[in-house]
Formats: sequence, structure tokens, C-alpha cells
Amino acid sequence: MKKIVFSLMCFFSVLAVQASDDDDRPIRIDQLPKTAQEFIQQNFSGLKVALAKMESDFFDKSYEVIFVNGNKVEFYRNGRWKEIECKYDEVPASAVPEFVRKYVAENHAGLKVWKLEYDEEKSRYEVKLSNRWELKFDIRGNLIDLDRD
Repeated sequence: MKKIVFSLMCFFSVLAVQASDDDDRPIRIDQLPKTAQEFIQQNFSGLKVALAKMESDFFDKSYEVIFVNGNKVEFYRNGRWKEIECKYDEVPASAVPEFVRKYVAENHAGLKVWKLEYDEEKSRYEVKLSNRWELKFDIRGNLIDLDRD
């Protein structure tokens, strides 16, 4: 009897681990939400896509697009961008909110935005500059934190 109970516990544990695993699958660009497609067209039109994928968790779905040059954009379920990371060049100015561009131009002239994140839950932006400074802004554009990586 103990062996049967132990075997059942092991079986259900394996099922639980598999169910909690991420389910990533490649997709075509035209399978992204319309908002994400428009964002890519407006901000990354000259870049070739290496991979687009949909990531499914238990309760959420997100998308990721990786370009041949190493740039990467992640999107929320609704197609709004979540993270933009450019490894070898800067985030396109058209993708950077106006208040971030203005702050960087006034306080960190000559530096580039390498990474930009938007946190929906906290309603804030995180910005990583080419000198490794990290800036955090609230949704109204107020600087709320400044840190060196």
C-alpha cells in the first residue's frame, strides 16, 4: 500500500512540475497582437526578425521578438511593449517616452538608452543608459530612483 501511495505522489508531482513549466512556441510576426505588430513596424521596420515566440504560463501569455542584430522586444498579452533591449545600439527614439528623452538629454547628454522596461503592475518605467546608470520613472514622468549598475 505504501508503494502505491508513494508512486501516486511521485506521478502527481511530475505532472505538477510539467504543468507549471513555461510553454514557449515560435510564431509568425502576423500572429502577434495588432498593437505589437504596429509597434515593430513603427520602431524596428528596418530590422530582420530572427525569432518571434509566444510564451504561455498558467494565467498569462506574453510575446517576444528577437531581431538578427540581437535587439529584443517583449510584449504583454495585449500587445503593449514590456521590455526593449538593444545590445549593440540604442533603443529607437520613437519608442522612448518623451519625458525620458527630455530627462536624458538634459541630465545625461550624449548617453544612449540601451534598455527600456514598462512595469504594468507598478505603472513605472525603468531605463538603462549606456554609462550603466539605471533610472526609474513613475507613470507621470517623475524620476523616482537613480542607481548605478
